[in-house]
Amino acid sequence: MGGTVVIKWGGGLITHKDQLCTVNQTVIDQLAKVCSQSGKKLVIVHGAGSFGHMKAKKYRLSEGRIEGSEQDDAVEEVRSDMIKLNQSVVNSLQSHGLSVKSYPPHKWARGTGPDFSGELPVHDHVTVVYGDVVDDDDSEFGILSGDDIMLRYATELPDVERAVFAIGGVDGILRLPPSRAGPDDLIEIWHPGLEFEGEHASEIDVTGGIGLKAARGAMMAEKGVDVVLVNGEIPQRVLSAILGESVIGTRIISGNS
Repeated sequence: MGGTVVIKWGGGLITHKDQLCTVNQTVIDQLAKVCSQSGKKLVIVHGAGSFGHMKAKKYRLSEGRIEGSEQDDAVEEVRSDMIKLNQSVVNSLQSHGLSVKSYPPHKWARGTGPDFSGELPVHDHVTVVYGDVVDDDDSEFGILSGDDIMLRYATELPDVERAVFAIGGVDGILRLPPSRAGPDDLIEIWHPGLEFEGEHASEIDVTGGIGLKAARGAMMAEKGVDVVLVNGEIPQRVLSAILGESVIGTRIISGNS
């Protein structure tokens, strides 16, 4: 089976972000099939999309406890919604013959950002985790981003070969927002010294969008991990990225080299 590949299934990729709690089953099944073909030990971190961001934004869950706000029901609703989305992911992976174990982060992680606490759970074959509402010592609760979880898995597991971000609708990091970008605006190799004009859906997204993925990817690259962003709607590219083959997308490197 070889080493481990950590892969992020973006929330906007596996859900319909404009429809509350609606999975994109076609994409989930395509990604599950690709994972079954890879022959790799995998850690799959999936985003929330329409299962988390809308309610989290409405009730300001990323800000923690706000006095006078009714947030407790929202915390439980988002956790419950994420378990439903996660079950769709797990069911699809299992239907493609994979041995899968899922670990809801609110049960093992505490705190937000890259320095959250909790021992990273790992299954022998396919480990599945996701962005979640977790308890926090300072603000009572908060949003732990899947990108931060991915950073920790990619840099702390001993046998990680590479990290892959499968994102929705674009081929990688673009110089301009997707609505204005042309075919030549794909940044094939990105480092933190190279600016780009990202598009962040601030009205629903609570975890930082493409900018956070780039930042966390650079932190992985600093630790010697190969990092690539690819269009998750094109299954063959995802498979090529998992296998370490040349692929259309954005490779992230550290520094200005």
